[in-house]
Amino acid sequence: MILWTAIIILSVLIDQISKYIVVQTLPLYDSVTLIEGFFSFTHIQNRGAAWGMFSEHRWVFLAATAIAIIVLPIVLYRFRKLHVLFGTSMSLIIGGAVGNMIDRLFLGYVVDFLEFTFIDFPVFNIADICIVVGTFMMAAYILFFDKSLFVDTKKTTETKEEKDPTNDVGTHNETL
Repeated sequence: MILWTAIIILSVLIDQISKYIVVQTLPLYDSVTLIEGFFSFTHIQNRGAAWGMFSEHRWVFLAATAIAIIVLPIVLYRFRKLHVLFGTSMSLIIGGAVGNMIDRLFLGYVVDFLEFTFIDFPVFNIADICIVVGTFMMAAYILFFDKSLFVDTKKTTETKEEKDPTNDVGTHNETL
């Protein structure tokens, strides 16, 4: 649990420090090109989801994030002995959720600043990266490490009952 707690704290710290630096050094809506035609730092205030969608429903993001911040650590603790990929992915998702929740609670919006300029993609932040990377890691864990989600439990139960010698279902050993 110490490793998972460290990942959560580190992801929140990196997210909040990077946002603080952007707010202090880059005026709102200004942009600094790092790689021409590819990547820029662009300071925006995101009051919604990607591309600012649902910005008038701030309470939805607060409620959903609050639920995630309560439920996910419980899940992480409950399954703490699973593969390191599971714990790392959950920790990144939790850290990202906390980072954006801090912004929503104290600022009323999320500070975004990372922009790929070669495509029409929303401006994002470190917390968003943590959530996305954690989600992909969780998908990899589910697909390649924990295949129990894909096991047909009904079929497995039937097979065990058929192989169980103490199971007398379907057999009639009557003594005359």
